[in-house]
Amino acid sequence: MAKLIYPINVSLDGYMKDESGNLEWSISDDEIFAFWTDFQRPIGTYLYGRRMYESMVYWETENPQTPVNFASGEQPRAMQQFAQIWQAADKIVYSRTLQEVSSDKTRIEHEFNLDAIRQLKESLEADITISGAELAGQAMRAGLIDEYHLLIHPIILGGGKRALPDNLRMRLKLLGERRFRSGVIHLHYRLMF
Repeated sequence: MAKLIYPINVSLDGYMKDESGNLEWSISDDEIFAFWTDFQRPIGTYLYGRRMYESMVYWETENPQTPVNFASGEQPRAMQQFAQIWQAADKIVYSRTLQEVSSDKTRIEHEFNLDAIRQLKESLEADITISGAELAGQAMRAGLIDEYHLLIHPIILGGGKRALPDNLRMRLKLLGERRFRSGVIHLHYRLMF
């Protein structure tokens, strides 16, 4: 049975985007990018909201077989590895407005069906990630997310899009933590039943 995992970059005050929708504050350095690349390796399926999919579909056009050549501006090997992992995974995009996708191994669902997510978890062996605060919030409220991976960045945004929904109470068990040179802290939690 697959686990449903919510991985997210988050500001110290709990936001995943600033008030203008900007994510640039969470751009990874080499150490964090390597962490996210290794984190993605065992993932078999990504569940995305439309906006998150549109920000991630960039990786579809990256050629993981392109040799590294910094002089020519080609991507470093870590980025090629991430692209290869992303391209190999199945992707489900939840959107009422999106009519077509621009990546392989991708399908659109117009409704987020909680029973379908439960069946997906039961039928798959490789783990699943869910991205997009609204989509993840629905799964949290239904108790479907098994693990949380929060990368807490040393920045206070003062407003924006919250990474976790309001008016939801859950007990979590800390499974691990890691500190990065940049001051980012990774916290890994499991839902307690």
